[in-house]
Amino acid sequence: MEVLSLTVKQLNMYVRSLLEGDAHLTDVTLVGELSNFKNHYASGHCYFVLKDADAAIRAVMFRGNAARLSFTPQDGLQVACRGYVSVYEKDGTYQFYVQAMQPLRQGDLAAEFERIKNKLQAEGLFDSARKRPLPAYPKSVGIVTSQTGAALQDILNILTRRFPYCRPTLYPALVQGAGAPQSLISALTAAYAGGHSLIIIGRGGGSAEDLSCFNSEALARQLAASPVPTISAVGHETDFTICDFVCDLRAPTPSAAAELAVPDQNDLLKRLNLLFGTVKNRYSLLVGNYERRLQLSLQSRVFRQPNMLYDPFEQRLAKAQEALLQNYRTLLLQQQAALHGNIRALSGLSPLKTLDRGFAAVFKNGKAVSSVKQLPKGQDFTLRLRDGSLQCTVQEKLLP
Repeated sequence: MEVLSLTVKQLNMYVRSLLEGDAHLTDVTLVGELSNFKNHYASGHCYFVLKDADAAIRAVMFRGNAARLSFTPQDGLQVACRGYVSVYEKDGTYQFYVQAMQPLRQGDLAAEFERIKNKLQAEGLFDSARKRPLPAYPKSVGIVTSQTGAALQDILNILTRRFPYCRPTLYPALVQGAGAPQSLISALTAAYAGGHSLIIIGRGGGSAEDLSCFNSEALARQLAASPVPTISAVGHETDFTICDFVCDLRAPTPSAAAELAVPDQNDLLKRLNLLFGTVKNRYSLLVGNYERRLQLSLQSRVFRQPNMLYDPFEQRLAKAQEALLQNYRTLLLQQQAALHGNIRALSGLSPLKTLDRGFAAVFKNGKAVSSVKQLPKGQDFTLRLRDGSLQCTVQEKLLP
């Protein structure tokens, strides 16, 4: 038997002809769940994966057919697709070309997503009042992601470029698969103990199945208990997970999360230079104003003839001294007059004045005697007169 020799293109064309020539494959209806759905708005074509529990097939829906859709396809939707099977000759890809699509019901992933979302929202875990602002100048950032993914390098590069004063620390975790939720929870627990300013959790893009671990209810509750602000950076801008709703801030991509986490040192330097310039200008204006005021003051009559400033005060001081001296003289004369009056009054009460009028005073042992009863017969006593004293003895008492 002769061996057939073909080019790659000829082989792909031959396989395509076999598939498109099979009546069973030219009009097929497939039922499955949409995954990794992408709408190329520039071309209008839609690319996605159609899958069930056991298998998956790549699919494409061209612009003309996509324009007739009555609903918006999204990952997780259960749909019925009608079309044909063929091969894309350029890369030999076997795929399903969809000509019509109808939604059946939400797929299991989408239904579980809505269930968890509604439950946590009812508990208030998504409330805006719980959202905390990010620190302006974080000292350290905890990063929870895969240690082999491109997302990690994107985050580290941007953090280092924008704000090298912030210390990043990786807490590696699985970011897809059955064990990913618990791995992410364990990594978060370790990050909480690291004392970081904030935490970034995320991964790069992927299918809905790949990102489904970030819809874990247990993971969401762990994030809600974070002691520091958290940033969710899962997938691309069009991807939404439960983590996005519970974290303090959602970033469309891991790169965007790094940009939101730290300030740009170049912007800070510009602001600092601007502030320095503003302070310098204000200082120059202030100094200039004081210099002008000083020059005007030096040209004033007060500085040219300083005696004009203190002469009036010197005159007031002299008048005050003169008035004080006059008041002192008047007060002294008043005090002298009062003193002489008191002297005259006291002189009138003096016993010596009484003696001058011919009276005498009797003393016994140095004490004045006012009654004859105080001097018994034969008692010695002193009789005080105006010009001297007499020593006397009682010879006889004469009563009135």
